[in-house]
Amino acid sequence: MIPTPRVPTEGTIERWCFEYITSTELAAKLSPRPAPDSADERAWEVGPEPLRLTRPGRPPELCMVAAGESTRLCRDLSTASARGALFHRFAHHELQAAELFAWALLAFADAPRAFRQGLLALVAEEIAHLHLYLGYLREQGLAFGAHPLRDYFWERMLGCTTPQAFVALQGLGLEGANLDHCLPLARQFRKAGDELGARVLERIEEDEIGHVAFAKHWFEQFTGAPLTYAAWGAALPEPVTPSVLHGRTLNREARARAGLDAAFLDALARAPSPHLPRTKSA
Repeated sequence: MIPTPRVPTEGTIERWCFEYITSTELAAKLSPRPAPDSADERAWEVGPEPLRLTRPGRPPELCMVAAGESTRLCRDLSTASARGALFHRFAHHELQAAELFAWALLAFADAPRAFRQGLLALVAEEIAHLHLYLGYLREQGLAFGAHPLRDYFWERMLGCTTPQAFVALQGLGLEGANLDHCLPLARQFRKAGDELGARVLERIEEDEIGHVAFAKHWFEQFTGAPLTYAAWGAALPEPVTPSVLHGRTLNREARARAGLDAAFLDALARAPSPHLPRTKSA
């Protein structure tokens, strides 16, 4: 039996994160009430204890499949239906990202306040990305929940037992890989005459640069040393390896803007390229 989790104090940021993660109401997932002001000391729980939630709440409108069940997509993006299905999955990736930043704020309660404030800000940005995808789906006449979904990122993130492992996987890993995929996908959308979809991908790529930079900064703070490819790989929770955290072609320009140096990128480029990369958006 899974033990009942501790519920954080009412009115705190921790309680807001708890309620966002555990809610089973679609409206609360898509447009949660505003979070308390993180600059207000009274908004934070006094003496918080780490809280590691093991699963998110899922609204009945979302059709979830278990680990191992296929949610494979059509790789030919020339049709509107294929592009809509892809963005439907991406919307769920953004929902998971928002939840997982909130999860880390609870799980790493003893991390520096500045880190936890940054996590809360990233929750808001991921929800904004979610709405970019949902706006596209509305234009296509698709509801969120029209296709089966899987909580792939939750399955992997629960292996993160330290904050450096979390930023290694979520920021440097998944969001770093997203930089590799956004521009090639934007080109495919534009080639198909889908300018709206292309612009959504380009906007999200720009924001993700800041997310990767956040992860790099805090990885170095937590480890007390400059980021290296070897240190990053060692911090990733098993069974995740660098080989599944990059695209077939690196977006070196965007990754460099996020602060990753040439040695890191050269080593990542030499990692085996996955057949089907699993990133925040692929």
